[in-house]
Amino acid sequence: MAKAVGPSARTRPGPLKPAVFSLSLLPLAWLVWRIAGNDLGPDPVQELATATGEWTLRFLLITLSLTPLRQLSGRIEFVRVRRMVGLFALFYACLHFFIWMSLLLAFRWSAIGEELLERPYISVGFVSLLILIALGATSPKAMVRRMGRNWKRLHRLVYPAAILGVVHLTWILRTDVGEAALYGAILAILLGHRLWRHLTR
Repeated sequence: MAKAVGPSARTRPGPLKPAVFSLSLLPLAWLVWRIAGNDLGPDPVQELATATGEWTLRFLLITLSLTPLRQLSGRIEFVRVRRMVGLFALFYACLHFFIWMSLLLAFRWSAIGEELLERPYISVGFVSLLILIALGATSPKAMVRRMGRNWKRLHRLVYPAAILGVVHLTWILRTDVGEAALYGAILAILLGHRLWRHLTR
């Protein structure tokens, strides 16, 4: 007699998502550890802002790499964690923006408005943040069903968001742009892969 498999057995979550969730929190834990140990260098606030901004871009690039990895490997696991990784990119972006508003500008709203309007590198980063917020707000499955094809069109904005993120970081680093150039090269490869797939269909 065949053994029946109950619904709980079929839907029991595997270890992949909890593992990815835990790993995605490690950068935050490391920053908290550095704060507790007073190990943020001569300008702690600037170090926090830079670190959270860089982790935003790293998570964004990881998100963009998951679909090509699935296509090249045939492993569906890569896309199963794509939404979670993308939401962590939004989390670190919001943390980056909050540090800038609270610790660097002390919630002086007039100064925040002036910085957004008068400093192009901040304007570029803010536009990227707004895109990520829109993508995060429409990431639930209910929104995917409600928006239909428009959901995919909207979520293609992740590519300009990543480009703006690289531009934002390059502007901030100014002379020491080696790390920003590396992120830009990775993004160029990911965009090139997408273009190649589009042209060869």
